[in-house]
Amino acid sequence: MTLRSKRITITGGKGFLGTHLLRKLTEKGYSTVSIADLPDYNLTDIQGIRRMYEEQKPQIVIHLAAKVGGIGFNQENPASLFYENAIMGIKLIHEAYLRGIEKFVALGTICAYPKFTPVPFKEEDLWKGYPEETNAPYGLAKKMMLVQSQAYRHQYGFNSIFLLPVNLYGPGDNFSFTSSHVIPALIRKFHLANLLSRGDFTGIIHDFLRNKDGVVEFGDKRFDLRPDAPQDEVLTVLKHYGISVSRLPNNESRITNNDGPPRVVVWGTGNATREFFYVEDAAEAIILAMEQYNKSDPINIGAGFEISIRELVELIVEFTGFKGQITWDKTKPDGQPRRMLDTSRAEREFGFRAQTPFEEGLQKTIDWYRKLRISKGEL
Repeated sequence: MTLRSKRITITGGKGFLGTHLLRKLTEKGYSTVSIADLPDYNLTDIQGIRRMYEEQKPQIVIHLAAKVGGIGFNQENPASLFYENAIMGIKLIHEAYLRGIEKFVALGTICAYPKFTPVPFKEEDLWKGYPEETNAPYGLAKKMMLVQSQAYRHQYGFNSIFLLPVNLYGPGDNFSFTSSHVIPALIRKFHLANLLSRGDFTGIIHDFLRNKDGVVEFGDKRFDLRPDAPQDEVLTVLKHYGISVSRLPNNESRITNNDGPPRVVVWGTGNATREFFYVEDAAEAIILAMEQYNKSDPINIGAGFEISIRELVELIVEFTGFKGQITWDKTKPDGQPRRMLDTSRAEREFGFRAQTPFEEGLQKTIDWYRKLRISKGEL
C-alpha cells in the first residue's frame, strides 16, 4: 500500500489549518482522508475518541485540534486551556498506541518555549525555563505530547512526531474578538474603523454577524448587534473593542468630518516581536514531516523571521488604507518579548522552507477578509 492510499484522520480538520491541510492532501493525491471534529466527535471524552478510532480506522493521525486564543482569551481561560488540550493529546496518543496506529503527527505550539528563550528559538532550548505566563497553561499542555511521544517511542516503539509551529495566519483564520490571534484581530479592528469612518453601520453589523460574535457582554451590560440595533449600542460595542471616534455622529446613518478621525487602541507597547507563518506553508510542512520524518525529537516549522507588533500594525494600516489615529494601551500585556524560530532542522530533516513572503501573505489575508465580509451581504 502506498502512503497516498493510507487512511488518514485529521483532528480539528474543520478548523483554520485543518481546511488548508485537507485541501493540500487532496491535491497531492491522498485518497482517504477523514475529519474528527466537533460536533461529531468530542475529543476530550474517551468515548468520543474510541468511537472515532473505531469508525474511521485511521492508519495515520494528524492531531491539530486545540482550544486556543489570543492573550485576552488565555488570561480568562487558563484552566480549560490546560485541561482540554492536555487531555486530548494524552488520550489520543494512548489510544493510537493501543490500536497499533502506524504514525501519529502531533502539533505543538511556540507557546511551549521558555519566556526568555534566545532568538532564534532552537529545539534544544525547549526545556530551559518556564513559558510566558499568559501562554503557559496552553503551551505546557501541548508540550506534554512531546514527553508522551518520546516515552512511547522509547518503551513501545510507537512512531509519533512532534512539530512546533509558530503563529499561523492567512485566509480562513479566526477573526472573532473573543478568541482570535493578533493578525486577524488587528485586521478586523482596522477594517471596522474604516467602516466607522464612512458611517457604514450596516457593514459593521454584518461584520459582527459573520464572525458570530454579535452578542457582546461586558460588565453588567449585554448588546445584541442585529440589523436594527441602535447606533449608540453599535458605537458602545466598538469602543469596548478599542474602536471609536472623538464625538458621536450627527445623525443615524453617517459620520461626518466634524466627528474626527477614527481611533484604534492596540494592546501593549508594540515592542514585542513575532514570527508569522502563512497557513498554506504550514500545511506543506506538516505533509512533508508526515511523509519523511520519523523521530520523536521536536522540530520547529515556521518562516524564520521576526517583526515587531508596531511594524505589523504599520503594514496593516498601509494595506487597509486606515487614516485615523492609533493609541497604544501600555497597561495591557505584550506577551512573550520575542519570538522567532530556528527552522534549520526542518530543512535538514525533510527539506521544508517557507515560500510565502510575509507582506504577500498579509495582503492576501486582508483581501480575503474584506471580500468575504462585504461582498456577500448576508444580513
